Amino acid sequence: MSNRFRVVIADFICDDLRPERDALDDLADVVALNAPSEAELPGRLDDADAVMLYHNVSLGAGTINRLTRCKLIVRCGVGFDNVDWAFARGRGIPVANVPDYGTEEVADSAIGMTLALARGIHRYDARLRRDLGAWNYQEAAPLRRLRGRVFGVVGLGRIGTAAAVRAKALGMDVAFYDPYRPDGTDKAIGVRRVERLADLLEQSFVLSLHCPLTPETRHLIDAAALARMPRGSYLVNTSRGGVVDLTAVPDAVRSGRLAGAGIDVFPHEPPPADHPLVAAWRDPADPCHDRVILNPHSAFYSEEGLLDIRVKASQACRRALLGEPLRNVVN
Repeated sequence: MSNRFRVVIADFICDDLRPERDALDDLADVVALNAPSEAELPGRLDDADAVMLYHNVSLGAGTINRLTRCKLIVRCGVGFDNVDWAFARGRGIPVANVPDYGTEEVADSAIGMTLALARGIHRYDARLRRDLGAWNYQEAAPLRRLRGRVFGVVGLGRIGTAAAVRAKALGMDVAFYDPYRPDGTDKAIGVRRVERLADLLEQSFVLSLHCPLTPETRHLIDAAALARMPRGSYLVNTSRGGVVDLTAVPDAVRSGRLAGAGIDVFPHEPPPADHPLVAAWRDPADPCHDRVILNPHSAFYSEEGLLDIRVKASQACRRALLGEPLRNVVN
């Protein structure tokens, strides 16, 4: 009987598993399930010694309760809201994330969306492709200079800080709201702390979201929050879909409260075709068609970033299997 461990990748990854096997081949067999939903996991995950989980499926209490010898669940990403980490803690199973992958990629994506929206790049392209309007700058007018305008950051963690530094390089006035950041963070990187979210909303020309999804932040940005933003401002979300009530975005764009929005994440992915924002974005007659950018939860992605996350998650499993001290445990 083999005494090798079994490491199971629940979802997303389904190639030759070379990064994982390079890290684990002397210890464990690595299996990729590529499960489309949690319902596909029972019986295939139960005897795993370690589980690697991306963002396509969840691990609820029922699934975790069937894990008979699991030493670690690794959420291959920063957010861990798709794992019932509290239940896992009760079962004595540590849950870890990979908080330092994709920092540059997500921050670059947030700034890329900001520039595409605020400089009219997306709007010009969308209208010209459909042969609408004149071939001149007025098709996206009025555009405002970015220098000196407020780039508001909600959540000044690793990615929020990276986005803030990039916005500073553009000459923007960077302000942040994060009640969990210690005093002095603002002085360390030269940005402004705002004590109340309402105050940040009221002054942000661009509002960029970089907070985790928790009961406190679910629908943090809803219709009432959007109504506080300056007329003609922009919303960018590369954090978690549930942080924004996305059904409120189309009306905010139609009314001109938002001049545009860049959305990388939805609460359920892929979103249904009849989701109000998706339907508006696809409708050439709707203002959202030219003023909203939707991406398929891709802000994290680069070839280097994806390799990073696979290697770091595999190394976390290796430490758990060898009984070494764990890193980045969230529960």
